[in-house]
Amino acid sequence: MTVNADKAALWRDLTDPRRALTVDDLEAGLKEPVFENLDIPEEFGPVLIVIDDHKIKRFAFTQDDYNPWYLSAGPFGGGRIGHPCLLGNDLVQLFTLKYRGSKTVGFHTEEQMWFDNPVRLGEKVTMKGAYVESYVRRGQGYVIMEAQATGEDGRSLVRHRGVEILRTVPGAIGGRASSEAPARAVTGELPDNPRYIDRIDAGSKVGDVIAPMEKIITAEQAAVFSRIGEYVTNIHSDIRIARNGDLPVPIVQGQQQAGLVGEMLAGAFGPSWFTGGWFQLKFIAPLQVFDPIALTGKITAVSKDADGRTRVELEVWVRRASDSRMTVVGWASCTLGL
Repeated sequence: MTVNADKAALWRDLTDPRRALTVDDLEAGLKEPVFENLDIPEEFGPVLIVIDDHKIKRFAFTQDDYNPWYLSAGPFGGGRIGHPCLLGNDLVQLFTLKYRGSKTVGFHTEEQMWFDNPVRLGEKVTMKGAYVESYVRRGQGYVIMEAQATGEDGRSLVRHRGVEILRTVPGAIGGRASSEAPARAVTGELPDNPRYIDRIDAGSKVGDVIAPMEKIITAEQAAVFSRIGEYVTNIHSDIRIARNGDLPVPIVQGQQQAGLVGEMLAGAFGPSWFTGGWFQLKFIAPLQVFDPIALTGKITAVSKDADGRTRVELEVWVRRASDSRMTVVGWASCTLGL
């Protein structure tokens, strides 16, 4: 098969897996992903991808999210749009343009995303980012990435800021207490006799709780999300690598859980989430594949912005069914109205 250069440049993934036809080592020439090899600042991209039908359907499979907005017609002029977190992992994985992805045994500890505009089917999207800071805490080397995806007309689609331990033993550190006490702890506790809601609007009140959303991420879904289609192997897709990381089975990528939070909040806020949503998530315990979870959120504040629109703030969390332990805690906000 001959790959046209222009088509290869617009392949739907960060790297073109079709190279495997002619390339022996797909990660040849890339750096080992260890703290000592970091360059700060270090830029990645720009990378141009096309939001095609396959990319949207693949993400729908990994998240088990088949909302008609993504598969038939969206709320912004009728055309299909992508899931709110469709580009999240692409932004997280920008570092693999310079580092060997299949040698990465890290731990994503924190994720922030700002949702500025929906991405549309067929759109050409440019992504770029940079490692902006690194530090050592409790014997672990951390790195911070900031990245952004922009549409072909220059509008910002989504922005990302993530914190990652570049190389570690995930089974040894997953679930240990954070060395930094958050300004407002998320306990996962609910008020007495809470009012459960499916949608958040101007009539929502402090104390309202989003009806829990139940999910199971299978090994197949985790592997596809974590780039098995590009022949990348890691603790999310390969049981041998997982066990080398002191894990009994592969674990679900933190960014995949972030996508589930994005699904829950898009369902609660509707179209407003795509143009004014934000969350900050902390990944505090590993989630094994096939382990059922429940996601929910609690409204903590309702206020008016200067333009008179309603702004809603929440605490959000993900809880494992196996032992009721939270795997993700965080904070979110959204301004209502397009």
